[in-house]
Amino acid sequence: MKILVINGPNLNMLGRRDPEHYGTDTLPSIEQKLAEKEKALGCELAFFQSNHEGALVDFIQEKAAEADGILINPGALTHYGYSLHDALLDAGLPVVEVHLSDIHAREKWRQKSVISDVVIKQISGLKTESYLLGLEALINHIRSGECQ
Repeated sequence: MKILVINGPNLNMLGRRDPEHYGTDTLPSIEQKLAEKEKALGCELAFFQSNHEGALVDFIQEKAAEADGILINPGALTHYGYSLHDALLDAGLPVVEVHLSDIHAREKWRQKSVISDVVIKQISGLKTESYLLGLEALINHIRSGECQ
């Protein structure tokens, strides 16, 4: 089972960026924690991060056919990334949206997710744990569908 783990703009700055909201883990440390769960969950993870929406769309379009699901933190694209929305929809895969901060308790403009209608679950506000729980939820969803 292959999972695409996608991170949007500014997430490459984790560890230096507003630790109150995002925690102190870096993106490589989050990826390492996910990789540790990878073996236990029996999946293969493919990591990708870009500050450019088009690069994220290209990655999804190129890799979706060989994947079983997508775990995504769209960063600021959460709020205005309509082409990202469409790429996720067109991929036809289960998607879990994760956020380090609680987007629903932040500025009004951060509270809306334009991709929320194409995801099976959204987890926010748990810092790195959002990713770990998101991966588990995605794997469980995929496996439950395989058993039907």
